Amino acid sequence: MSLTAQAGGSEDAASYADAGQRAMAAGQYAEAQANFEKLATLEPKIAEVHATLAVVDFKLRDYRKAVDEIQTAKKLKPALPKLDSLLGLSQAELGRYAEALPGLEKGFKQTADSEIRRMCGLELMRTFTGLHRDSDAVETALALNKIYPEDAEILYQTGRIYGNFAYLVMEKLHDEARGSIWMVQAQGEAYESQKDYAAAIVAFERVLELDPHRLGIHYRLGRVYLERFRAAQNDKDRQAAQEQFRAELALSPHNGNAAYELAQMDNDQGKLPEAQQEFETLLVDHPDFEQARVGLAGILLENGRDAQAIPLLKSAIDLDPNDEVAWYRMARALRATGDDAGQQKAMAEFRRLHAIELAHTAPVGATNPEDDITPQKLGAETQP
Repeated sequence: MSLTAQAGGSEDAASYADAGQRAMAAGQYAEAQANFEKLATLEPKIAEVHATLAVVDFKLRDYRKAVDEIQTAKKLKPALPKLDSLLGLSQAELGRYAEALPGLEKGFKQTADSEIRRMCGLELMRTFTGLHRDSDAVETALALNKIYPEDAEILYQTGRIYGNFAYLVMEKLHDEARGSIWMVQAQGEAYESQKDYAAAIVAFERVLELDPHRLGIHYRLGRVYLERFRAAQNDKDRQAAQEQFRAELALSPHNGNAAYELAQMDNDQGKLPEAQQEFETLLVDHPDFEQARVGLAGILLENGRDAQAIPLLKSAIDLDPNDEVAWYRMARALRATGDDAGQQKAMAEFRRLHAIELAHTAPVGATNPEDDITPQKLGAETQP
């Protein structure tokens, strides 16, 4: 039954109800609020009037009034739907997190209304953070990402939650384990991310002083030297990077990332036979190393072995459909082998992905299965 029908006791009440509903439909919430407040004065015992006024108050960000109207409506008709969620949302906006929690959890976990569920989830993250329940905030963020994987606001807000949680964990590490090997390693990684290469080298070398056999540290040092080489083109840094990658392989012979970097460095220096052998050996141990497949295919293309490159690139694309370099090299290989239709399809996909890259975005969910390595690049390759 509509509010106009419920408020049929007087012409004024019906008029206010009708005007309020029309104002709401038009998004004119201040006008709607004025009409529903007059209606509530004339019909104070109709729960739906107070519930509707609460929605209008919430839209106008008048959260205290919204809470008062919800509580009035609940007293008049406890079973009125969706009030718990609206109450939780309003209380959260007022910073009354402990009071907000039951309504938000109910709205997020039980409602079938997607928009209410979304709003409750976002406020639930904020509420858990306000209550210093950071693990619960992260758990909610993970659930939101699963339900709304392409929602830009949720991606932004959950990213902030993850970043905040990581910061808090690192702060605790600093407070509880100052001077520990884990703290020194964390400092090295922080310096590396800030491109403070000298400080990162000092920190990682300190880690190796504390534990000469610690896995992954020579690799991190190699990455730091490699990045500094790329920034300043100092051959000593390149040589140091190679030494560190080899040192990592001496400790951990199956470290695919270290083997990949050595192969790619030879490739970058034009040592194609050596790079080819290194990529092939790497793929024996790590057949799903997508970037190694793309790197090896690039060498085969340079040597005119286009047909041999195609299966490597097909499997690379299966592993990562968003790798623009793989699609570009596939287009080259297909053109060279006379598959014009395939070449056009591959080139169209490359151009789509390249446009996304130029816009400084990435397809949702796109990840590199090999973390923290030098990605394949097109370099001076000629567009097919």
